[in-house]
Amino acid sequence: MAYAAWNGATAHAVGDIVRATTPQPSGLVFRAKTSGTTGQTEPKWPTDIGNEVDDTDGSTITWAAISSIYEELSVLAPSAIIEMFELHLTSSLHGSNDVFRWHSGVNEQVTGNIVWNGNTYNRIPVKAEGFEYRNTGSLPRPTLTVANLDSAISALLLVVNATSTGNDLAGAEVRRIRTVKKFLDAVNFAGGNSNADPYATMPEERYFIDRKASENRDAVVFELASKFDLAGQMIPKRQCIANICQWEYRSEECSYAGNNFFRIDDSPTSVQSEDACGKRISSCKKRFGENGALPFGSFPGVGLTQ
Repeated sequence: MAYAAWNGATAHAVGDIVRATTPQPSGLVFRAKTSGTTGQTEPKWPTDIGNEVDDTDGSTITWAAISSIYEELSVLAPSAIIEMFELHLTSSLHGSNDVFRWHSGVNEQVTGNIVWNGNTYNRIPVKAEGFEYRNTGSLPRPTLTVANLDSAISALLLVVNATSTGNDLAGAEVRRIRTVKKFLDAVNFAGGNSNADPYATMPEERYFIDRKASENRDAVVFELASKFDLAGQMIPKRQCIANICQWEYRSEECSYAGNNFFRIDDSPTSVQSEDACGKRISSCKKRFGENGALPFGSFPGVGLTQ
């Protein structure tokens, strides 16, 4: 069933279930463990099943995170799992912010398009592999194979490459969304569904296209990567330097906006044009005080330990 959104100053009994006011990638809803009246501010909802959160503003309600879709899958005859995919383009890379939506239809005898959360997902052959998380320490790098019906994907690649030469949709976001047939808006546009619920999903998975692995007239294969799986990137990205501030003087990071001026050697001056930062901790102390909080843009502790 579709649950009502959390609302302030509303009385709830033990067992009442609400959803967040905005979509949660976790797909969770929240059951009241104690009765009471909600506060004026929506709580910060937990992202793991079983975690609890107290309502705000002195409310006596404690909410526990549950999953309506997992409860549906645990019944004797569960509804079929429906797997959907969204491809989100970025105008700076791909020339538009278009969103393409597909479903494969292999989990249920669905012979046409489906509607979920007000969006239409076209039924085309899609194969997704490698989404499993393993204990090897490396992040999954799934592959997404999309049928190249009527050369539609090849045509999309040509349009994208006209904006960014050789891009081949690299950097486009792929969202994998899984729900059950019971919670769809409609199948083949066959009327409405009283059980439709855009909040009843398994945790949403988001990846980015790392490269086009292959392309022919039958299918196009993309290799996906997590946002954290960035080849050649190092943490921290800023170079660790002990005593040279990396912030631009009087910038947002530096935050100094005072009327006391100092030369680059930290000597005071009344001439604003001579005001320059020496990029040392001593320079920072001149401006913010000997015992003040220093927004020093470097790493003074580097080299002190071995």
